[in-house]
Amino acid sequence: MTPVPASPAGAPVRRPAARRRRTVATVALSSLALVAACSGPPRGGSDQSAVQLSTAAPEAKGELESFTWATYAEPPTLDYLQAFDYPQNTILSNVCESLMRWTPQLTTAPGLAEKASNPDPTTWVYDLRPGVHFHDGTVMTADDVVYSLGRQINPDNAAAWASVFQNVDSLTKTGPLQVTVKLKQPDSQFPQYMATAAGVVASKAGIEAAGKDYGTAGGLDCTGPFKLGTWNKGQSIELQRFDDYWGTKAKSKKAVFSFLTDPSARTNAMLTGDVDGGYLIPTESYDRLKKSGAGTLYFGEGLSTVNLNVTSMAGPLGDVRVRRALSLALDRSGFVRTGLAGAGTVTGSLTTRAAWAGAPEDVRRSAFENLTPTAQDIDKAKALVQEAGAKGRTLTVATSSIGQDVSLLATAVQAAGAKIGLDVQLKTIAPNAFTSLFTDPKAREGLDMFPETYYESVTDPLDLLTNFKTGAYQNYSGFSDKAYDDLVDQASAEYDPAKRAAIEAKLQQTASEQLLWIPVAEWPTTVFMNKRITGAPTTISYMYYPWAADVGAAR
Repeated sequence: MTPVPASPAGAPVRRPAARRRRTVATVALSSLALVAACSGPPRGGSDQSAVQLSTAAPEAKGELESFTWATYAEPPTLDYLQAFDYPQNTILSNVCESLMRWTPQLTTAPGLAEKASNPDPTTWVYDLRPGVHFHDGTVMTADDVVYSLGRQINPDNAAAWASVFQNVDSLTKTGPLQVTVKLKQPDSQFPQYMATAAGVVASKAGIEAAGKDYGTAGGLDCTGPFKLGTWNKGQSIELQRFDDYWGTKAKSKKAVFSFLTDPSARTNAMLTGDVDGGYLIPTESYDRLKKSGAGTLYFGEGLSTVNLNVTSMAGPLGDVRVRRALSLALDRSGFVRTGLAGAGTVTGSLTTRAAWAGAPEDVRRSAFENLTPTAQDIDKAKALVQEAGAKGRTLTVATSSIGQDVSLLATAVQAAGAKIGLDVQLKTIAPNAFTSLFTDPKAREGLDMFPETYYESVTDPLDLLTNFKTGAYQNYSGFSDKAYDDLVDQASAEYDPAKRAAIEAKLQQTASEQLLWIPVAEWPTTVFMNKRITGAPTTISYMYYPWAADVGAAR
């Protein structure tokens, strides 16, 4: 470990109080059984998935002039401060890089920092790679790192990742290519998040020159294997290969992202070759893609669970008995068969089993013991509703044509409510407006819950479990429990993975007992590539890993 130099070479950036937490939006759909390259992490739960996970697609055999990729929505911005949703991150991960890197194997490796050291529990030192060029041709320095991370901290920016920095006391340039982060207290999550959009580094000069237009017009002035090309609003974004990239050069000269909001249109474009591939394939399209022979559909570890996010405790869901009743009445197996086309895994856990891969076996066992029951029990559910005095009460659940993981889950909740005496009303949200449920309190007004597919941004269950801490960004229902908060703080401060996992297991049990969200299923991530291309990673790593650089000619 490298000690912090005695005298700083630059003035520190100090952090004000945190205001918000990272959020994720739901969209992606799970899958139908197809051939996978090789098996991934073991899956668990009462109902097993019908698919086998792939750890990788075949490597590319040559270069391409260009390839086209489908996304279900246009990003509202590519400013890394707001890179919290699938469309933004799928594109941005190829343009902007972080201090550390999340690999296709879902592990952390050096990124723009060639070394990260922890000389004491409240200090992290990042030694930067020399000679890294921004897309404007200038060379990255420690000043750019301090400025880029400082933007996340500034409350005026309302960064989606601000809570990652809640324990940061100062960011200081301690050498031309060295940045030192001083923490208020030990924080095991901070170094992990430096492999996500929270750790992105961009050119200070470029951001300042763009001003309020940064992320929506002009370049992004980052360091990735691609640079931002033409943005045809409402249609597509073109990325161009950056030939001065410090790492392995991208195999394609261009990558074009086409915005196709209609699931059928997206599928048809893949079948006709108008687009070469895409992530988050619509569930209802898997069989068509499989039988077409146009390419291959892969399934990989998604670190993702499909849940019902409780947004208000003011109505009937304020009584845990009603939440338990709704959970007991829910036909999870039926939803997996229809909404996820048989590829998901019924679960009573909000966190994925793969997120616990680093925990000792006894801790993993305790984390998954006696969780939310997944089998239907209508009689018990009716009794709980009666006991709570909630019979005939109305609940409002969001639905959307954004995908069957949303629409069919909302319908399943409505059917469950009807069986136990609850009047579940569905409120339709337009696909392009669904993200607002995560960012705008007004968009959630009048809602009691909505379907959410949550992906863990680091391979650690605390990423999800911290959502229920008092004041956490996704704690929309306002749950507050000091004992839970204290456990979150203890887990965050514990660097030892085994000891931290033991604390996280207690948090998991509490979240299950309180049913703060209702867990439904685990699901793998999906990617389709036609016969022309190959190389894209099959795991959720594409959210922060420069995956498009690996895409090349299949033959």
